[in-house]
Amino acid sequence: MKKSKHLIQKVIDDSIACELEIEPGDYLISINQEPLEDVFDYQFMIQEEYLEVLIEKSNGEEWLLEIEKDEEEDLGIVFENGLMDEYRSCHNKCIFCFIDQMPKGMRETLYFKDDDARLSFLQGNYITLTNLSEQDIQRIIKYNLSPVNISFQTMNKELRCKMLNNRFAGEALTKAEILRDAGIHMNGQIVLCKGVNDREELDYSLEKLSEYLPNLESVSIVPVGLSKYRDGLFPLEPFTKEDAIYLIEQVQRLQDKIYPIYGLHFIHASDEWYILAEKDFPEAATYDGYLQYENGVGMMRHLLDDYYEELPKIAKRYKHAGKGNELAEKRVVSLVTGLLAKPYIERMANDLMKQIPGVQVQVFGIRNNFFGEQITVAGLLTGQDIIKQLEGIQLGEKLLLPQAVLRAEEDVFLDDLTKQEVESALQVKIDIVKSSGRDFLEKILGF
Repeated sequence: MKKSKHLIQKVIDDSIACELEIEPGDYLISINQEPLEDVFDYQFMIQEEYLEVLIEKSNGEEWLLEIEKDEEEDLGIVFENGLMDEYRSCHNKCIFCFIDQMPKGMRETLYFKDDDARLSFLQGNYITLTNLSEQDIQRIIKYNLSPVNISFQTMNKELRCKMLNNRFAGEALTKAEILRDAGIHMNGQIVLCKGVNDREELDYSLEKLSEYLPNLESVSIVPVGLSKYRDGLFPLEPFTKEDAIYLIEQVQRLQDKIYPIYGLHFIHASDEWYILAEKDFPEAATYDGYLQYENGVGMMRHLLDDYYEELPKIAKRYKHAGKGNELAEKRVVSLVTGLLAKPYIERMANDLMKQIPGVQVQVFGIRNNFFGEQITVAGLLTGQDIIKQLEGIQLGEKLLLPQAVLRAEEDVFLDDLTKQEVESALQVKIDIVKSSGRDFLEKILGF
């Protein structure tokens, strides 16, 4: 065990730990004489009805506590590190890695490359399998940590070694077979690089991955992101409209083959492909319950469907409140989005303004000068680009930003500017919009 004691950050009021006078600053040493590697050991061990918990107090004194409880009852302890262990870093040198394409001088955490199977289960991160030991595999199986999200990139073992710059990357694919045979559910991802793992290579990979069904429930195909900081890196090209059309047809052919057998569409192209190809997004049912929503697969379809379902209902509420008529004072609100989604957000805003004449919505697609103009997603916008492109513009009563532009659970942009600093620079109140049509409408209309 790399770590045998775990710092307690908080104790929940009226919990077992609180009653036993466990306090913040104490350490958990063991449960039933067994040390704990991480949160999965902890969650597994506390299922017992009788526990012997060894605590080291902040003064160094050790308490051995005997606890009798209900099987599902929690102890009420919150640890300083939610994983209860160090995060495992990636040792690959992938030709497409976005972290290698970032400028210098950003906060240190943005340069950390994780390749930790536990974060795959807890947070949906994707792993390459190259960092997965035999012990890790057995713990995944023991604790049934499903689903595991895997970055396959290609099923051509020799090519995978080259793409990941790791001579073990090809053989690491056998670990997915072990997980499949043990009944572990998985989701897959392919970061597509033009002229490398696309076209015929992708046909081969998708055919091989279909052998992992039904335990491999989905595979997303996302285009490589290319920033302007690629000096000295592997030469990669952006995809064209023709490439996107070819890819979508490729995916549809395999979906047509797999769906009658498994009832799953299985292979999914991310939203960027449909926008680049200037094609309509597939219907909601095609996304198999949005298994890869956080990976940008079906996000726009879900947003549009939710928006147009909610629009007439919320417009009616607004009008009943006496606000939605031509005599009412005009409500002016501004929206920020990436260039990729701008046409869809504009369409939604225009349809709202047709329903409610008393509302004016201004949509601003922000050009990504920080990372380069080939980066068009909202999630990689910075505070400084937003400020520079909106300075001096009358933004109305508030500026709405998509939730993706801020660090998780914090009001901080990628460039470390805070929401408050952007508000101050633009002299406007900022409100954050979740990725739902209902929240989009309610934030615009002030509900």
